[in-house]
Amino acid sequence: MTVHHVPKTVSDRIALTVVKAMRVLADLFFARRYGHRAVVLETVAAVPGMVGGALQHLKSLRSMKDDRGKIKTLLDEAENERMHLMTFIKIAKPTWLERAIVLVVQVLMCGIYFVLYLVTPRTCHRIVGYLEEEAVISYTEYLTEIDKGSIKNVSAPQIAIDYWHLPAGASLHDLVIAIRGDEVRHRDINHDLADRMS
Repeated sequence: MTVHHVPKTVSDRIALTVVKAMRVLADLFFARRYGHRAVVLETVAAVPGMVGGALQHLKSLRSMKDDRGKIKTLLDEAENERMHLMTFIKIAKPTWLERAIVLVVQVLMCGIYFVLYLVTPRTCHRIVGYLEEEAVISYTEYLTEIDKGSIKNVSAPQIAIDYWHLPAGASLHDLVIAIRGDEVRHRDINHDLADRMS
């Protein structure tokens, strides 16, 4: 489940360092409050697909060339990450401070990612690939805590049951498995995009 892309270039090492620094901050602020961590994580994760998709769209228009599916892939990723956020809002019920952090993080992430994507889209996709690696690790830890009984295995919210076509009576455990599967796909897609832009 956890597959790590070994950095091969300076750009890869910078991307990994940025993500590891973000992980340290998340660990300090949220510790083992996985639902609350997911709210902020998914806010960050929903930005790159939308920004990358928009910039790929504009590039396709300028170059008058087919994007070979990149735009749809990135916009689908953004929508999927947004649904992760909508789901975890129902579970974690974020505090006013966490909602404020979400707002600040979203504004910063949009601006920084936009500029960085204009300069080096390859590095941006590598950053997202590494972010998704960390997401897989976090959701695996979340599952462990649910399985141990440290976190109550509540019912999955209806929005999640509808979106992921989970069975009636699905639990938080079932939901986290579905979301972790999404993150695995996002990880692989973004590392592949970065590799193809080398």
